[in-house]
Amino acid sequence: MESAHANLHSERGPLRGEHPGRSRDPVIKVMDLAWLEFEKTDLVRAESFARDFGFAVAARTRDALYLRGTLPGPHCLVVRRGPRSRFVGPAFQAAAADDLARLARATGSAVRELTDLGGGRVVDLRDPSGIPVRVVHGTADLPALPEQPPVTINAGAAQNRVNRTQRPAPEPARVLRLGHVVLETRWFERALDWYLDTLGMIVSDFLFLDDQRDRGPTMAFVRCDRGGRPADHHTLAMHLGPGVGYVHSAYQVADMDAVAAGGEYLAGRGYRRVWGVGRHIQGSQIFDYWRDPDRLMVEHFADGDLFDRTVEPGWAPMSASGLAQWGPPVTRDFLGTNPSPRLLRTVMTALREDNEIDPARLLGLMKAMRA
Repeated sequence: MESAHANLHSERGPLRGEHPGRSRDPVIKVMDLAWLEFEKTDLVRAESFARDFGFAVAARTRDALYLRGTLPGPHCLVVRRGPRSRFVGPAFQAAAADDLARLARATGSAVRELTDLGGGRVVDLRDPSGIPVRVVHGTADLPALPEQPPVTINAGAAQNRVNRTQRPAPEPARVLRLGHVVLETRWFERALDWYLDTLGMIVSDFLFLDDQRDRGPTMAFVRCDRGGRPADHHTLAMHLGPGVGYVHSAYQVADMDAVAAGGEYLAGRGYRRVWGVGRHIQGSQIFDYWRDPDRLMVEHFADGDLFDRTVEPGWAPMSASGLAQWGPPVTRDFLGTNPSPRLLRTVMTALREDNEIDPARLLGLMKAMRA
């Protein structure tokens, strides 16, 4: 079978001794993201943006908002009232109840009952970057909601739409489901190995600094290992950087028209586009990135790659130009390179700490983001 990475800037395989991209004996294998947890100072404002972005409200209390997509399954987001707006952490779905017990034993943690929407049981962990990570099982699925139907396309000689016009409605792009979360860390190798060894995830693509490949990769697109059942190209992406924590999260919509028309709706409501519309290289998604009112970055996407466990990791140089096959030039806002006192403080903190950021690594990252 031809490699899934051929001719997509990831045709290079690993060199001898490089990271294999998967663990030989993981503790468990998670099946998917369950939800993401945030804190926001203003839940009314958070709900207003969520509806404009295309979420449905699964439930709300005085101090929490539960957001969902149209597909059956758990809610996508939990937004709790807090003293500041911030990302808390991801929750992953375990395949079986026994996996929670095995995970708890291996990590010295406890299995406890969830009192949130949907119930179930949870093991609470922290990754090597200090980010809280939950693994859950037994949460009740929400029923399906009406979906936004994909448009019917006349492609090439295929006449699929006759005597009918194409007029996508000016409305929010209805979110189908949570797709992935992207994190930044100063302890990239340690954090990556933790997700592979503890949660059984596997790497779809590695990126490396072109003149520092001997020091290992600096970004990984990581998927769930479902055996022969395909999974999203990445459920989690991580990259080395001076910061620690949330970069963005992504939510699937029906098709390219939903991405574009949903973006027009958001623009008309006064929200700020970060970058888009375009098509990624790693993952192939049609993408459009936005800032919510708290400046957290979120993505609409459609038409992403699906890999089963037989696809080995691709390797490609890390560069700004390598982020998209087509679309507008990547923005400094998306790359996080807008100069600011906060960025300077973050860089200085990273250089003082014992981590994987040093002057050569930092200069290499800066060069890659200008390439």
